[in-house]
Amino acid sequence: MDTWLEDFFAYLRYERNYSEQTLTAYGTSLKAFGLYVKSLDEELTWKTVSSDVVRSWMVSLLEKGTKPSGVCLKLSAVKSFYRFLLKRGLVEVDPAYGVHAPKKARPLPYFIREKDMDHLLDDVTFPDTYEGRRDRTMVSMLYSTGMRASELMTLDLSSIDLAESVVSVIGKRNKQRLIPMVPELVQNLRDYLQARKEFLEDKEPTDALFLGTPKGKRITYQYLRRAVRDALANVTMQSKRSPHVLRHSFATSMLNHSADLQSVKELLGHQSLSTTAIYTHTTFEELKNLYNQAHPRA
Repeated sequence: MDTWLEDFFAYLRYERNYSEQTLTAYGTSLKAFGLYVKSLDEELTWKTVSSDVVRSWMVSLLEKGTKPSGVCLKLSAVKSFYRFLLKRGLVEVDPAYGVHAPKKARPLPYFIREKDMDHLLDDVTFPDTYEGRRDRTMVSMLYSTGMRASELMTLDLSSIDLAESVVSVIGKRNKQRLIPMVPELVQNLRDYLQARKEFLEDKEPTDALFLGTPKGKRITYQYLRRAVRDALANVTMQSKRSPHVLRHSFATSMLNHSADLQSVKELLGHQSLSTTAIYTHTTFEELKNLYNQAHPRA
């Protein structure tokens, strides 16, 4: 058995050029698996290990507190080892084949609570300058429409229809979608466009909606991110204060107010409904928190 391991690691090091870090991780995982196998039955060998043994090892790891991501890495080492043995004709059956890794926990997206966004947009004063009106409008648009930062940055004057209260967005794979605009956002845009006109006075006209310089250059992501981060600092201390957090906040608020998942999917421009479904977990966590705070027996 030890010879097989030595041959396997020689293969990884010299033929596959695996890093020393990966080799160490694989070595630790396979040593632990070997010890587990022997703890079950001293007569077991690499040849006689079954799929049930691999599965029971995974269960034992989870029961000891190993995270699913850690179990996935350890299982990957076992799978690689048995693929090697099978190709070399050292075993007839791969016991790790068909054994599925545990699902990794998907982190819930960060979002800003509705009351905090209401406070930001209703009570916090932005500077009465071009930059102040622009930044307020960008924050309002990200939160009111759920569009991506990249989509906001590429908006043109022709992208917005104030009369119809809609904005046309070009998303991933150049797919166009129309997003309604709430009256507050429409008014913010009217105010901003007046400031934009004065900002560009005597300058070359440009179709870019949000400008970073009087020369008509579009806003950069670095500036957009800083503007959003500074604005959100007025209402939250959480470390995640990026434009994408406002997209998460939009989706969470929509679902909290009974919007159906399919509609939110279309507004966000998601390809798959499963991508949008992550926000249902966010709203459920919010519901649990409210329950624990309000229920007399919680």
